[in-house]
Amino acid sequence: MIMTGLEPRGFTWVISRRLAVSERIGGYGFQHRRVRREEEITWLKHAGITAVLSLLEGNQNIAAYEAAGIEAFNERLAELEPESVRRVFRTMSKISSRPGTVLLVHRDIIDDAVAGVLAGYLVHSGRVSDPIVATALVQEILKRPLGPEARAIIPQSAGA
Repeated sequence: MIMTGLEPRGFTWVISRRLAVSERIGGYGFQHRRVRREEEITWLKHAGITAVLSLLEGNQNIAAYEAAGIEAFNERLAELEPESVRRVFRTMSKISSRPGTVLLVHRDIIDDAVAGVLAGYLVHSGRVSDPIVATALVQEILKRPLGPEARAIIPQSAGA
């Protein structure tokens, strides 16, 4: 299959063809470009992404995703407070539970908060039972260590 568009920065599959992560589509701050955003959204559609969960504080790009036929959700994750993180896990579970859904999660950059959410979601959803294994998996996938802040938000058991 020939891919068109431009691959988003940091795009990585966490669960092959089910859950992916990237930096903010189109870049962030002064780097954000409308043309780049459109090219990256085109690439996402060709990659099979059907839904995007933005962890940004604002609703940037939501209208652009919806205009392209990609479902868009926004769960603000300003602080890594337990209730905010649990809310993100619940939203990810709700979106991912629908048959055929391929979810992309993004924030401005793939930072400790995003890494912790991904590892935490693996445990929360029951896909990985051991938080240490989830941590190791996400570290391997993202090719970066998880700091103490990220590790602190990983639940100890499914549904937590």
